Amino acid sequence: MVMTTPGPSRIPEDDDTLMQQCRVDTFRSGGPGGQHQNTTESGVRLTHRPTGITVTARDERSQHRNRRLALSRLRERLEERYRRRTPRKKTRVPAREKRKRLEAKRRRSKKKKLRRPPKSQD
Repeated sequence: MVMTTPGPSRIPEDDDTLMQQCRVDTFRSGGPGGQHQNTTESGVRLTHRPTGITVTARDERSQHRNRRLALSRLRERLEERYRRRTPRKKTRVPAREKRKRLEAKRRRSKKKKLRRPPKSQD
């Protein structure tokens, strides 16, 4: 199955349209925060259906504020996904640097040759 993904210009401008493209799950936040977090379903998870991107917000005590937070995070992730990356330019080793490396190799080779024991004259 091929998933069609909207392009960068097709990320909806308004929150209502973006929410229609998402599945919204609410859950108990848990963690530090005490009674309020443990008793109310203030955590929000948004799953963007066309792309499958999932974001979660459980920072605030209010479900509405968490929903707004999750929407802004989803918007950031969608923009990141559709951002055009500039292709990387391959770098070359300069000719001067190549000559220096080869010269250093030659010098080292000569030094090692001088360390060898002399050949026997039999």
